[in-house]
Amino acid sequence: MLEKSAVARLIDHTLLKPEATVDTVNNLIKEAQELGTYSVCISPSHLPVTVPEGLHVATVVGFPSGAVKAEIKAAEAARAVADGAEEVDMVINLALAKQGLWEELEAEIAAVRAAVPAPGVLKVIIESAALEDEEIVAACEAAERAKADFVKTSTGFHPAGGASLHAVELMAKTVGGRLGVKASGGIRTAKDACAMVEAGATRLGLSASAAILGELS
Repeated sequence: MLEKSAVARLIDHTLLKPEATVDTVNNLIKEAQELGTYSVCISPSHLPVTVPEGLHVATVVGFPSGAVKAEIKAAEAARAVADGAEEVDMVINLALAKQGLWEELEAEIAAVRAAVPAPGVLKVIIESAALEDEEIVAACEAAERAKADFVKTSTGFHPAGGASLHAVELMAKTVGGRLGVKASGGIRTAKDACAMVEAGATRLGLSASAAILGELS
């Protein structure tokens, strides 16, 4: 398996439970610093936050359903950036993907991209478990055309499930290293985390970061 420190630097240490409080978010930040993770990923209502140097701040928009208007996602993203978010994970409108409306999906992603200008990082959550393979490919292609930085498997809240090795491999193949690939949702062990990286994930969204890293040396 991979080294502990190497895995830690790929982790967005995540707390997106609706009941999360200021205290639990502060504990998340403290734990992230101790673990050496890349970032913390928190709900936008908890922004702004103060983090130690070297720890990045990520948030989510259109979360978790994605079923809101593109302009609302863009406004939410703009506010998050103004509140100090360095990275924004947006949920696509799954109905657009299921209907094959790829130009509309690209336009939605582009609207959020405009609200998250460089050096801000935009990750596009496609809910891969709810899509067929050809839909996963087309969604990743739309994200690339819209100039996103990452494609991401899952919110972790969809009943269809979270990340799978197959989806990560397919997404990585589709973006060919031009975009990052974030595996998120249902990753609970070090073995699972390392397998996702080996399949092509360049970032990991984890809520069980401490337990997973505790299995590594």
